[in-house]
Formats: sequence, structure tokens, C-alpha cells
Amino acid sequence: MAKPHFHHVDIWVFDLDNTLYPPAVRLFDQIEVRMTQFVMRALNVDRAEADRLRHHYWRTHGTTLAGLMREHDLDPQEYLVAVHDISFAPLTPDPELRARLAALPGRKIVYTNGSAPYARRVLEARGIEGVMDAVYGVEHAGFRPKPEAEAFGAVFAADGVEPTRAAMFEDEPRNLAAPFEMGMRTVHVAPEPLAAPHIQHHTDHLSGFLARLT
Repeated sequence: MAKPHFHHVDIWVFDLDNTLYPPAVRLFDQIEVRMTQFVMRALNVDRAEADRLRHHYWRTHGTTLAGLMREHDLDPQEYLVAVHDISFAPLTPDPELRARLAALPGRKIVYTNGSAPYARRVLEARGIEGVMDAVYGVEHAGFRPKPEAEAFGAVFAADGVEPTRAAMFEDEPRNLAAPFEMGMRTVHVAPEPLAAPHIQHHTDHLSGFLARLT
């Protein structure tokens, strides 16, 4: 059972995309299209080259934004506004998830590589904005992205998170490595499990997993 492993946890940290809504919604597909379009415009390249660069940025720097900033000195604010200008219509309220989140003891926060305004719109569309105590975006980490340990450190310091009392829920496996090293309980939220030393738990149904903790 998972519950005994979380008896000490009173700080619950959740990623946003494909974690607080199911991947089948495919909301991030819209963002990826806008990322590619932005790279095409900003660097005056065709779609194939923009896709290649985006893969390079993700692999080398953690996110497309980090790559654009570090390799091209791009202003992050314009990028964040452009790529998050999407339709939230695919999202629907999830009363069960709201109830499970509300039942967790302690502080609940969202930490995403997207922007905080974007995250709040997602939470509103999912009907769970009222149960979160704080929302942090990449801007709160000085635009350093997860999986960088410094990014987690900046956000956790700003919120006062004590990692040994916290749990991290993430769909991206590499973003759980730093939290694990910091002493957090780690939960991989994804359709398929992945065996890795820094992944302590897996679930393909976040509400059901949280129900077993309360």
C-alpha cells in the first residue's frame, strides 16, 4: 500500500500538464504547435528546422524556452504569452479530483514549466483552482526549467517547502530526479509505468491514487 509511505507528507507539489488533466485531452498538442510557429518566426527557419531545434533545446536545455534564451538571448515574456494562447475548451471540470485534492492534509501547490497565468486558466477549467494554495510557473524559477535542481530550489525556497515533508507528482520522469535527490516522495503520473531509481510510485489515475492516501 502507498499510504504508509506518505504519512509524513504535508506539502503536495503537482505538475500541471498531463498531470492534473489526462494526456488524452491533448491540450499540450496546441502548445507544441505554437512553440514550433514561434521558433519559425523568431529564428526565420522552416518548420522542419524549427522542430529539429525544439528537440535539441529540450534535450540540451530542458525546454524550448530555455534553449531560445540561452542560445539566442530571447525575451521569455513574449514567448510565454504566444505559446499559451490556446483554447481551453478540451478541459472539463473534475469534481472527483477536486474532492481528492481538498482531502489531502497540508499545503497543495502547482509547479509547472509553463507560466503561472496559463496554469491558473487550466486549474479554473478543471474546477480545482480553489483547492490550491499557490501556483508557480517557470518565471518563479528565474526562467530556469525543470529538471534543473536550481529551478526546484528557487521555487521551493520561495514557498518555504521542506522537501523531506513533501511529495512531487509529475508526468515527465526526468523531472522527478531532482525532487528525489532532495528527499521528496516521487510519484510518476502516466499511462505506463517506468522503472527508475528516482521513481518511487506510479499511477495512471491520479484521483484513485490520492483516494488511497486519505
